Amino acid sequence: MHSNVFWSRLEHLNTYDETATQIAFLLGGIGTGNISLGARGELKDWELFNSPGIGNMFPYTFFALHINNGGEGQERAVLNRVLESEIQPPHNLSHGYSSSRLAGLPRFEHSRMRAEYPLCAVKLEDGRVPVDVTLEAYTPFIPLDDEDSALPVAILRYRVANPTDRPWFVSIAGSMANMTSFSGYDTFGYVQYKSDAVNHRVEGNGLKGFLCEALPSDGAAPCGNTMALTTPNPQASVKPSWYRGAWYDGAQDFWDDFSRDGFLNEEGGEAKADGQIMFQKRQCIGSVAPYQWLTPGEETVFTFYLTWHIPDRRLSWWQEETPGEAPKPRTRNYYSLRFENALAVADYTHRQLPRLERLTLAFHEALFSSTLPKSVLDAVSANITVLRSTTCFRIEDGSFFGWEGCFNSGGCCDGTCTHVWNYAQTLAFLFPRLEQSMRRNEFLVETKKDGAMNFRARAKLQDPEWTLPPALDGQCGAIVRLFREWMISRDDGLIAQTGDNALKALDYAMEYWDTDGDGVPDSRQHNTYDIEFYGPNPLSAGMLLAALKAGEAIARQLGQASRADAYAARFAQGSTRMDKLLWNGDYYVQRLDNVDEHPYQHGVGCLSDQLFGQFLSHVAGLGYILPKEHVKNALQSIYRFNFIKDLWDHESVQRCYALGHEQGLVLCSWPHGGRPRFPFVYSTEVWTGIEYQVAASLIYEGCVEEGLDIVRAVRQRHDGYKRNPFDEVECGRHYARSMASWALLLALSGFSYDRKTGQMQLNPRIQPEDFHCFYSTGDAWGVARQWKDKTGKFRQEFTELYHVP
Repeated sequence: MHSNVFWSRLEHLNTYDETATQIAFLLGGIGTGNISLGARGELKDWELFNSPGIGNMFPYTFFALHINNGGEGQERAVLNRVLESEIQPPHNLSHGYSSSRLAGLPRFEHSRMRAEYPLCAVKLEDGRVPVDVTLEAYTPFIPLDDEDSALPVAILRYRVANPTDRPWFVSIAGSMANMTSFSGYDTFGYVQYKSDAVNHRVEGNGLKGFLCEALPSDGAAPCGNTMALTTPNPQASVKPSWYRGAWYDGAQDFWDDFSRDGFLNEEGGEAKADGQIMFQKRQCIGSVAPYQWLTPGEETVFTFYLTWHIPDRRLSWWQEETPGEAPKPRTRNYYSLRFENALAVADYTHRQLPRLERLTLAFHEALFSSTLPKSVLDAVSANITVLRSTTCFRIEDGSFFGWEGCFNSGGCCDGTCTHVWNYAQTLAFLFPRLEQSMRRNEFLVETKKDGAMNFRARAKLQDPEWTLPPALDGQCGAIVRLFREWMISRDDGLIAQTGDNALKALDYAMEYWDTDGDGVPDSRQHNTYDIEFYGPNPLSAGMLLAALKAGEAIARQLGQASRADAYAARFAQGSTRMDKLLWNGDYYVQRLDNVDEHPYQHGVGCLSDQLFGQFLSHVAGLGYILPKEHVKNALQSIYRFNFIKDLWDHESVQRCYALGHEQGLVLCSWPHGGRPRFPFVYSTEVWTGIEYQVAASLIYEGCVEEGLDIVRAVRQRHDGYKRNPFDEVECGRHYARSMASWALLLALSGFSYDRKTGQMQLNPRIQPEDFHCFYSTGDAWGVARQWKDKTGKFRQEFTELYHVP
């Protein structure tokens, strides 16, 4: 694998230096939990235990370099470094840095990171170190393969080159704490463990290292948690357990051992009970150190597989035990069903690595070598991380679930909330089987006999049913997304299984929200802003129109022609009525006699989401639901009135996600006056998910530069220094709505796929004479290209790189 040099591949986006302290690049599979890599090359935010864990640090878990020239006495030259760049200020901890951070050991002076999801590289730089070191990190990512994209592994490769004219002995030690019985931190920041733990030396199947497991506590059965750190490098020494002594003895013993000659003494041992203070008695650390002589000009790679296997979870959205609460049933994390333990994960990764890496690199190349603008590639790729964050998980029956986002130590807003996940497009086009799982749950489990749908899914996880009334935008959006899944998958069985309940949900929407039957909702309508709109408004009306269009197609597929005709008639009536009633000449508005009769309305304001139903309709391939010229004019008004190019004078008493001289799209404005006394909640905020859907909608209408302006603004805010480029926050980190960004690729490429004939088509909105980009269908992905030949005729070609077995 030495030919795959990540640093030179990752040249499409930004390079970050060690001061980009906000970067946290996720390593881990779908639904497995994850570890993050920082711009200094440090591992942080260990989130392996079924819950978010921003700030979780594993003690004494790091990688270190030893080099020597083999000389003796005065001829001997030795150098040791932690494989990170300098720790960045502020250095204001009340007790200084804990020993477990080993902040007092020498590091590299500088680092540079390049990161294009799913690949990352960190180049470490120090003029006093005679070898060149670059860390390459990734977890296999293969669209449409939701099994091998869900491996609980971080692959870490340290590429070391010798540019000098003399040979050097090089050893790299990976050290990791056994955290299999981790239970949190005490008030002093020390790790707390549920039980003792043990590390086992492992060697076999081409791997060396150690396996961590927890021991039973108080007669209980083992928890089954395991972790492993292994290397496929044939020359490696292993210290499965550090010396267990008082104070900092274990760290001192390890560093003395490794820094002396780069080899590890396997013996660990434990101090005798002599009355000394025993800090972290249950702490169990292990190390593995591959080594090699490098001749002048030679380069080698030291590879590590950091794997974990946390099989058990509560059958609930909430993983914390509540005192006095009856024990919750247990389930398994879906990924754990494939493997016996963390060592089995490492073994599988090692055996399958050529295929896993080849397809991961093929995806990266297909996406990043396209002619899409840099800001779009950035937005599309960076938000894939939501799928591999703790926002998402999968239980043993295969069901996929997602929070809206995550707090630092817990999920935020449970239930795979329909009106938030409406916006997300990434999962549907990269892993359609998982997206279909959500539709089946919504329509087969969470839709009641009368057609009302819970917009927070709790039944399968045996949590109390959500009690708020259905959300119009969520329920109607789920119908449109079911049609989208059908178009992507070519699976008529999906409609046969869920279609009747989907139509039942549509009938409920027509009766419950459109009381006068004119195709425009007029009653109380709960929505994604966590409030109710009243009366005719563009968000609700457009969502119902899109659902009616999808419902007609579903009804015809089910052979219910009269029902389909009724939906078509209601759609035609509603489209005409909405346009006549709500169009004000610039954009669509809410019509109320007294906008302040109910709090939290928008009235004559310009709502950024006013054409969200049209957005979903375009993505699903349903076409226009309103007059094309009005759609374009309304989007141009949203851009003109709501996209603020300098927020310095923007006034908002609500939450703040963009500020100062940054640019951003607010949710609503009142360019002609008429703002309600208390406008709808969140109206002056900036949400990236809505920014992306508006940007994609503008691009669909040919307003490409306006759309790209908004995209550039989002990604400039997430620059690695002010905010994490791989974490777009709304109500929680790794917020699901941010996955609206995938629609930018769809809008710019104009890619379409005929599910019946299998024919594909491009209609690029940029560089039509020479355009290429990533494409995906329900069973294949690759590179789509359009070019103009010598005769002036457009040609198209679709090169398949992967097909579902």
